Amino acid sequence: MYFWYKLFTYLFYPFAPIYLYLRKIRKKEDPIRYKEKLSKINIPRGEGTLIWFHVASVGEAMSILPLVEGCIQESKINKILLTSITLSSGKILEKRYEQNSKVDHQFLPLDLDFFTNKFLNHWKPNLSVFIDSEVWPNLILNINKKKIPLLLVNARITKKSFVRWRVIINFAKKIFEKFDLCIASNKESEGFLKILGAKNIKNYGNLKFSNLKTDSNKKLDQNFLNKIEKRKIWCAASTHPTEETLCAKAHLKIKENYSNVLTIIIPRHIDRIKKISEDLSRLNLKTVQSSEYHLIDDKTDIVLVNSYGETSKFYNISKYVFLGKSLIKSLINDSGQNPIEPARLGCKILHGPYVSNFAEIYEYFRKMGITKEVNNFNELSLSLVEEFKDDKAKNQEIAKKIENYGQNILNNMIIELKKYI
Repeated sequence: MYFWYKLFTYLFYPFAPIYLYLRKIRKKEDPIRYKEKLSKINIPRGEGTLIWFHVASVGEAMSILPLVEGCIQESKINKILLTSITLSSGKILEKRYEQNSKVDHQFLPLDLDFFTNKFLNHWKPNLSVFIDSEVWPNLILNINKKKIPLLLVNARITKKSFVRWRVIINFAKKIFEKFDLCIASNKESEGFLKILGAKNIKNYGNLKFSNLKTDSNKKLDQNFLNKIEKRKIWCAASTHPTEETLCAKAHLKIKENYSNVLTIIIPRHIDRIKKISEDLSRLNLKTVQSSEYHLIDDKTDIVLVNSYGETSKFYNISKYVFLGKSLIKSLINDSGQNPIEPARLGCKILHGPYVSNFAEIYEYFRKMGITKEVNNFNELSLSLVEEFKDDKAKNQEIAKKIENYGQNILNNMIIELKKYI
């Protein structure tokens, strides 16, 4: 299988620049930095120990921030390289660390031998850390050839991806055995990793339970807060296509009981903002984008968040959060969004029946009494109407319990990383 994979990537090499250029035209790549995926690197490596973290997208990028901060404080580490794939994750990481000379960000090159070798020869990492489910065969095998320690941290193997890997089990074992350490994010992934050939597996819990202490202190503009202080507020976060409309319909139902309700919608992908706005306007709802908060007034129905990395600010002002990718039956095998962040901030979480990606965490929270399943927008609206009646305070006791649990997970992971530095 690896022979065919390598042959395919070899044949794809001449077309790589065209492929990325077309993605750039479609605004799926950075207009300038997309060339980094061709291993065109203009950042000097510098001297000393370099630790490299790789993530795919926004969720993974946010999850490693506490780990990165811990490494920044480590005097043995001179440089931290962060790589990512998606445009959105790149923007978040670059913005966060643009003032920190110890941290550099670049996009990961395509998984072609020439590009991965050029990347590794330039950066010469002393330790490579892949996050979640990032597995790139050529890159992993080249890391192994150069005898660079390789870790898979917060490893998450879904049942869907496990079934695919098992079809090519010999190829899978050739790849997963190359990891020096796999830290699983849950029991299911731990079991799958063993079958797929990983040799050194540990499980401390999901890294996403950990958190930067400064995150919960993020505040919205005071003028914005003044405008909404008397409103009944709830968030619909990480929504996917059709869920925004369902939440808007729930808003209309809630409005029959509470005319001062304000719904905040935070779509998973903000490049859909224009389409979402058009859909909501058809329901005769007054929608204002978060970057234009000065337009908000008592008639505003929905605030549509149009920037990344802002969720905690809105969770801070909301006691109730609906998490998306959970009401779409077609996504049943790849469903659910991570509920840890709103739970950590003391919010009650509502979600649809489809949460396969985070089933273990949702079950944990269900036992704690901080989640509720709804099956449609009617149930969502009725649940929120009931919650607004009681208008309970945020559950700070649970938030503190989650914070302590997350800190313990983070401490254990940092200890494991230091063994390889």
